Parts: sequence; C-alpha cells; structure tokens
Amino acid sequence: MLATAGCNLVLLARRQDKLEELRQEILKRQPSCQVTVIAGDVCSDSLYETLKAQRIPQRVDILVANAGLAVGKDLIGQAADEDWKVTMDANTMGAFRLINLCLPAMIQKGGGHVVATGSIAGMESYEGGSVYCASKHALHAFMRSLRMETFSKNVRVTVLAPGLVGEGTEFSEVRFKGDQSKAAATYKGVRELKASDCAAQILWALRQPEHVNVDMIHLMPTAQGGATRVHRS
Repeated sequence: MLATAGCNLVLLARRQDKLEELRQEILKRQPSCQVTVIAGDVCSDSLYETLKAQRIPQRVDILVANAGLAVGKDLIGQAADEDWKVTMDANTMGAFRLINLCLPAMIQKGGGHVVATGSIAGMESYEGGSVYCASKHALHAFMRSLRMETFSKNVRVTVLAPGLVGEGTEFSEVRFKGDQSKAAATYKGVRELKASDCAAQILWALRQPEHVNVDMIHLMPTAQGGATRVHRS
C-alpha cells in the first residue's frame, strides 16, 4: 500500500527469504519504487549497528513499528519465563529502540510520522494474556509520551490498536507455537480483521493533512465487542 502511494521502502524483518519475496512482489507492481530489505531481529544489538552503518535512520520519514508477537497463553504461575522475555523484548524494546534511533533525524528534517501497532490488549487485560497485555499497555504509554514530546516538532504519532487479526499474519501460529489446530480455533466462526484492513487504516492516518494527527485508531471486527467478547456463528 505504501509503495502504491508513492513511498520508497526500507523493509526490516527476520527472514531474508520472505523479505526478498515481498520485494519482488512490490517491484512487479511498482517498478519505480526503491525497496531496501534488511534481515535482522529487533531484539538484537547488532541490528541497530547495521542500521546506523547504512545510515537508514536519516532516510526515514515514516516509521511503522509493527514487529511484535505473543508466545503462549499460560496463566501466571504456570508460564515459562523465556516466553515472557521474548514477548517483552520484541513488543516493547524492539519498538522503543527503533523509534529512538529514527526520531532525531525526523526532528532535524522538520517532521515525520511514527506509527506503532498496539492492540486491544493494550486497553483491556485478559486471562492467559498477562505479559502480552502488559507489553501492549507499555507500548501505548510509550507512544503517549512520544506524542507529548514531539507535538511541537511537527512529528506525528499514531497508534493502531486492533482486535482479532488473522488473515495475512502468523500471530496465532506463533502464540500457540506452531499448533495449527489451536491457531485455527482462534478464528473459528468469526470474520476477523485482515492484515490489509489494518494497513488501510495506517495509510489513511498517514494521508491526513499535515496539521491533523490521528492519535489512535481502535479497530475491531464487527463481531468482537471486547478483548474476550467474540460472537461466533
């Protein structure tokens, strides 16, 4: 969507093969788009050194901090510490460090837009989601502080907080550690959001006039009334 809107892209994710597939798909549709791909993990110190060495922060006018995951749905007292650590590192420090790295150049250039993918879990907690919910609450709080620190610097700040998102993501497969039956059950009988639905809302926020800041987009499937309130047919 961003390529179609005329943006050049720097794509960052862990899997080189997936990045290359995406790059080729974009170039087929938008041959004039400049697409840089960087394979790396937002939890790794080496990634940030790579980004600085390639002067990526100086190129960023729009930052979409979308990396994140949930691992497991174990209750407190039964969960694995490592699952919690992976979730917190990716969802909080991964986003925080990317934003911290790219923000100074935006301010120096006189403006920019930072978008982060939050969640309904950052607004409502639920059983089995303690640390995932905590991570998204933390992200929402960080983004609110960022908004207060940048409103005088022509930097726009937006949080997208969706509910149940399935198609186009691997969220539930990761949460249930590859258990396809559990992942499929998450969306059984409900028309959940698609990744493309979320992307469309981000693009809408980016396209607003410069003097308009969309602080938060709270996006839910029609059949979902809350974090744990889902109508299934």
